[in-house]
Amino acid sequence: MYVPAHFAATDEDVRALLANHGAADLVTATADGLVATLLPFVYEADHHALLGHVARNNDQWRRSSGEALVIVRGPDAYVSPSWYASKAEHGRVVPTWNYVTAHVYGTLTVHDDPVWVEDVVRRLTSRHDSTWSVDDAPPAFVAGQLRAIVGVEVAISRVEAKVKLSQNRPAADIDGVIGGLRERGDEEMAAEVERHRP
Repeated sequence: MYVPAHFAATDEDVRALLANHGAADLVTATADGLVATLLPFVYEADHHALLGHVARNNDQWRRSSGEALVIVRGPDAYVSPSWYASKAEHGRVVPTWNYVTAHVYGTLTVHDDPVWVEDVVRRLTSRHDSTWSVDDAPPAFVAGQLRAIVGVEVAISRVEAKVKLSQNRPAADIDGVIGGLRERGDEEMAAEVERHRP
């Protein structure tokens, strides 16, 4: 990943992204080429790993071994050059895209173990849903659903992350980006730009 110095992520940025992202792309190599599946993951900081599950019928888990790439995304947004103060000054501005992302590399391990998978399902559910619990469903139904999925773990070996949030723009342009994002209703991205301003 190309990461200019002003867009480099801190260790804190990486930890926050891994702990708070929604879903990410699991990319693995197979004999037939690259395969990708969008999955929710739980970040286990103690073991520096991403944990998730795939449908048993998704043969990516059978066909993959070795290194995996997980592409994790944070907020992202189009940035209009009309938001820049420098547009009125000299007009030499272009549109861009602001984003937070990490390429997480590691070793893929498959867990075809209902106890392991149930733990991950419970952790994912409690992280994303405060109104429903696995225990709300009948136990026989849950057992059947668990048999239909397989656990995946990516033991992280390295992370390449980028936090591209207008840090390369003059202060007045950053103010314009924050204002433009807020006016558009993108409070999450406006807050990220504000938090990362130089």
